[in-house]
Amino acid sequence: MAGILAWFWNERFWLPHNVTWADLKNTDEATFPQAEDLYLACPLAFCIFMIRLVFERFIARPCAVGLKIQANGPQKAQPNAILEKVFTAITKHPDEKRLEGLSKQLDWDVRTIQRWFRQRRNQEKPSTLARFCESMWRFSFYLYIFTYGVRFLKKTPWLWNTKECWYNYPYQPLTVDIHYYYILELSFYLSLLFSQFTDIRRKDFLVMFLHHVATISLIVFSYVNNMARVGTLVMCLHDAADVLIEAAKMANYAKCQILCNLLFAMFAVLFISSRLGVYPVWILNTTLFESWEIVGPFPSWWVFNLLLILLQLLHSFWSYLIVKTACRAISKGKVSKDDRSDIECSSDEEDSPPPSQKHHTNGTNKNHRTNGYLTGAPYPDEH
Repeated sequence: MAGILAWFWNERFWLPHNVTWADLKNTDEATFPQAEDLYLACPLAFCIFMIRLVFERFIARPCAVGLKIQANGPQKAQPNAILEKVFTAITKHPDEKRLEGLSKQLDWDVRTIQRWFRQRRNQEKPSTLARFCESMWRFSFYLYIFTYGVRFLKKTPWLWNTKECWYNYPYQPLTVDIHYYYILELSFYLSLLFSQFTDIRRKDFLVMFLHHVATISLIVFSYVNNMARVGTLVMCLHDAADVLIEAAKMANYAKCQILCNLLFAMFAVLFISSRLGVYPVWILNTTLFESWEIVGPFPSWWVFNLLLILLQLLHSFWSYLIVKTACRAISKGKVSKDDRSDIECSSDEEDSPPPSQKHHTNGTNKNHRTNGYLTGAPYPDEH
């Protein structure tokens, strides 16, 4: 074990040439980031998760009720033992051959069985009230941490001149403000990483998981090798747009459509300009070029920049989704749903429960379905 730890914490990987861990030990004159400082984030992440539960129950929920947001979820599928067995034990997305078999077995048309499976899948999704509470929690945290970051950074020299991130590196002392900022951000993203498995399931689940892992890795990397100054810039830049998207989602759930459209437009402009403009010009420029000129590359420098570039690729992917949502909103006149939603919808969900006798003998009319999903219906207000 000692050999593994020695290999992992190899100074030639983490630190610039001719710098050792002994050089960065805390003294009476200066305090530097220590890897063991980050252990505090694990219990704090659990505390944040518990605070979230209390917040959603006693603050967000009453606000949702006050806005007349209903706790009702999607329409429930009619109880059926045969279809339930297929759904739970075999597949939640039956193919055409299985649909034909079930149609003959139940004497239901294929379209009705498709609707049953769609309603059964949606039945497991949280209600609008639950989604509102989740967004209000994230909005509150992002607003607090962004406000803290701006108030802290406006007093620092590296906000105005990014070369200050690298002067006297790595012998830059750790301040109380930086330590608090880092531990709180790391704890929050750890709580998001684990709660992602209990939160609303999105289409971009794996992308978001990758985002959380990349973010946590960046925070840890930049703290351990004392790139904390540029790290604070990255965190503050990312928190800005997150405030607006959570506010837009809350307005959407509360059916304040005009406010939702306005907030989403502000979010789209801020996200694309900050993630595709400011981020590469301001952040990547200083981590790739200014640091190369002042400090020079070393192994963990390459890893840190690779993670930042990975983040840029994720920014490009989400910008595409935002533009796609904006174009759909313009064509429909409102923001109704983002592309991360996986609540399925159909005009047939307004119909009566499935009949006991089938109305169509074969259910293969392609005008009624496309790959098992009904078309031509509006999207629900899910984000």
